[in-house]
Amino acid sequence: MILIFGSINVDLIVPVPNLPQPDETVLGGDYALVPGGKGANQALAARRAGSEVVLAGAVGPDSFAGIALELLQRGGVDTHLVRVVERPTGCAAIVVSQTGENAIAVAPGANTSVRSDQVPDESFDANTILLAQMEVPVRETETLMGRVRARGGRCLLNLAPALPIDLRLLSAIDLLVANEGEVTKTGLDPPQLARRLRQGLVVTRGAAGAIAFLADGSRIEVPALPIEPVDTTGAGDTFVGVLAAALDLGSNLKSALRRASAAAGLACLGRGAQTAMPDAAAIDAAMARLPPG
Repeated sequence: MILIFGSINVDLIVPVPNLPQPDETVLGGDYALVPGGKGANQALAARRAGSEVVLAGAVGPDSFAGIALELLQRGGVDTHLVRVVERPTGCAAIVVSQTGENAIAVAPGANTSVRSDQVPDESFDANTILLAQMEVPVRETETLMGRVRARGGRCLLNLAPALPIDLRLLSAIDLLVANEGEVTKTGLDPPQLARRLRQGLVVTRGAAGAIAFLADGSRIEVPALPIEPVDTTGAGDTFVGVLAAALDLGSNLKSALRRASAAAGLACLGRGAQTAMPDAAAIDAAMARLPPG
């Protein structure tokens, strides 16, 4: 079982001909309100990949909460640990230019009220994988990781967005997943960072695939799925969610990385984050198209 401790948002997306400059107003096309947030995205990706998933997070007492939770609940993600707090549901305002550039402002709202004590001890055991990101209070994540580790569970952290992290936390983490820019902000190179972790570091590199730097000094490299991307939104969250699901279902790390890479490629073939995430059958079919490596 995967326990996801993370953010739940609604994304307000406005297509524009070009990104506005300071003090400039740009008229855009029709806006879209779609579910988002790294915690929610990764929860749905893991569920569609075949794992049982429980999401712990927070939403507000507003209409955005229903939009944020609809696909999760319809997709079979267990949301009984999502609480309603007296803050607005998290929202990201995104303007996207015709060339694909974007500018994003995030109002975390209810995500700042997520607490580790809303997850009771009976919610996890030695067979649990805890998956967290950096969009809810880091101290709460650290506390929950300590509790899960004490029960024998595994801990995965997606270092996104790249916020400061107490390096002492690394010894509690089995796998850290980050892109190249996020790794740079830790001040450590990948092999150094990997040696501080229980199993290692996975560095995602977009069209170049991914590399796992293991704590023992070895590495695993996997290619990306050869595609012509339509929209890369949510590809990283798909990778992380499917990686956790594959490990949860018994795959070794190399096989899990290959499934995650194939799934991330598929997620780039549709528009949006959650709406484009593949299911297990689609990932199975795509594995045959993934280059050897």
